[in-house]
Amino acid sequence: MRGERAALGPFERDLVPDYWRWESEPRVLVGYGQHNAETVQTRADVFDGQSRSGNPYFTIYDVTGDAPTPVGISLILVDNRTHTGELIITLGAEGRGKRLGAEATRLTVDYGFHITNLRNIWLSVLAPNTAGIRAYEQAGFKTIGRRRNSGHWLGEIVDHVFMDTIPDDFPGTSVVKSMIESTS
Repeated sequence: MRGERAALGPFERDLVPDYWRWESEPRVLVGYGQHNAETVQTRADVFDGQSRSGNPYFTIYDVTGDAPTPVGISLILVDNRTHTGELIITLGAEGRGKRLGAEATRLTVDYGFHITNLRNIWLSVLAPNTAGIRAYEQAGFKTIGRRRNSGHWLGEIVDHVFMDTIPDDFPGTSVVKSMIESTS
């Protein structure tokens, strides 16, 4: 799936070292509220489980240059009982500051609503992550609540902000619908 600046491609085993590098960056660890990074071998083992999970996992590509460049990952953890899913996205340093986050989020949500047929997609973000919150809002997410004092950001205790989106909130034209309608 391709947008103007970002595209989603398959989750690839040969990109595990990149996934590990992005997830181990201090800014990402702070954003997730984690205390330490896993090893590349642990990341490879996690990849094996993720690739068998049935959840949509994607590599995010920057398509603004001559060739698509992998810059991050996005995924939806699907709850089949409720037809909902949790969005998780990570951009490496090479993908930040290029307005790729909002578009990659929107493409992932497009897939979730129009391929996976989810009714609701939600996420949790640490309150100080204002760039992330802005990107999620641009992709159609709305704040639905806070869990107070539930996370850490640079050594400080902070809130988690909960956001969600439904198909009626989806902004703009669906890439999935455009792909399907152009082949009909």
